[in-house]
Amino acid sequence: MTRGIDSGRGLLATMTVIVVCSGVVQGYLTPLLPKVGHHVGIGSVGQNNLYLLSQVAFAVMTPLLSRLGDIHGHRKLLRACVGMVAGGSLLIAVWPTTATLAVGMALQGAVVGFFPLLAGILRSRAPEHGRVGMSVLVGALLMSIGVGGLVAGALSEGHAVAGLWTAVPLGALAVTAVLILPDSAAPRGGDFNLRAATLLTLGLVALVLVLAEGGTWGWRSSASLGTAVLAVLLLVVWVMVERRSTHPLVNVRLLRDPRLAVVSAHTFCAAFGTIGFLAANAVFLGTDRDGTGYGMGLGSQAIAFVSLAMVVAGCLGSTATPRLARRIGDRAVLGAVGVIGAAGFLSLIAFHSSLPQYLVGVLVVGLATGMFESITRTLSAEVVAETETALSVGLNELALSLGAAIGAAVIGALFTGHQLADGHIALTGYLWSWGVCAGVALLGAVLGMAFRGVPAPGSVRVRQPLEQSGERA
Repeated sequence: MTRGIDSGRGLLATMTVIVVCSGVVQGYLTPLLPKVGHHVGIGSVGQNNLYLLSQVAFAVMTPLLSRLGDIHGHRKLLRACVGMVAGGSLLIAVWPTTATLAVGMALQGAVVGFFPLLAGILRSRAPEHGRVGMSVLVGALLMSIGVGGLVAGALSEGHAVAGLWTAVPLGALAVTAVLILPDSAAPRGGDFNLRAATLLTLGLVALVLVLAEGGTWGWRSSASLGTAVLAVLLLVVWVMVERRSTHPLVNVRLLRDPRLAVVSAHTFCAAFGTIGFLAANAVFLGTDRDGTGYGMGLGSQAIAFVSLAMVVAGCLGSTATPRLARRIGDRAVLGAVGVIGAAGFLSLIAFHSSLPQYLVGVLVVGLATGMFESITRTLSAEVVAETETALSVGLNELALSLGAAIGAAVIGALFTGHQLADGHIALTGYLWSWGVCAGVALLGAVLGMAFRGVPAPGSVRVRQPLEQSGERA
């Protein structure tokens, strides 16, 4: 059955079905948060914390799933990931409570395994479609994020929790698609480093916990300081264990390559704001101006339309990125992503009093999102040998997940510090959040300008810049 999809087009079509499921899962809950949160009794801070939980799940699962894919095969682990996502989506739809939302969103975190595992299969089965294929998949991901949110918002207009069923049929389609997907030809083997996995998981949870709850506990309290110290110690010990391990969970040695290190750092900075602020964006759009003095007072469907507009801008950015990189080079694109993202957040600070003004800023942020997701995923696959593709893309996905999780946690902490007596967030909380996101985006631009090109695909020894090698798809 898999022979018919071994060709580039058939392979990409099958992968697109799986990526569409991933996009819908990542996009359909965000516009529902205000209404569903009210239905189950979750306030604004709690809604952001639910989003934060999903980002923590992304960060924790990324290295685990990538490593298990290297050991047991990319297709086998991809099937497990799709099963987890489909199961989590069904749980949320059938039984929506605070607890099941948390569990279901954690299971849906397995979508972070999709891109590293698909990248391993794509590079093995159809390497000639590498850049174009990756931009197509990113574009499909972003579009499905917006369409999923739009459908969910429309369904929830009649009943608050009806939109929670949006991802269920897509999960079923993805299960069907992954069953006919061919496996990669990359060699398997190695052991799962349970000690490293435990250290990394506990370290990430402690780090995000202190960022999310530090404002409530008090930043100088023993709880905050103790949790912060614990997080640092766990992550330092994790790095030491990984560097000495014969079979590391995350091959941190790959970061010795300055190209991958720069790409991963840039990914972290870009994801910090563009993805980390999505839940806060939905809350701002759904806030009634009469009670707070700010906000747009939009319903779920209107919020979904805004999300769709953002991902359309992201899709345009993603599809234009390969051509733009050919013309100005990968380094210039990385720098431009940071500048564009910062411009979007600065626009939100200056112009947020009306919906048209606000839309300008979020559309610019959406454009930056598509550009960074396309260029960083492509470069992280190209800077290493074929046998390390999933590892390298997985490392980049970890940077993305960490950036989004820490971004959401920082925004949550700023919200907590500016929470009013009635539970709403003071406008200054949003202004500080947008300002921090702009600053981190500019840092990403500076890091991006340190990039010095990649070798020709399939080689780790050739050092000439890609834009001069003629290897563009």
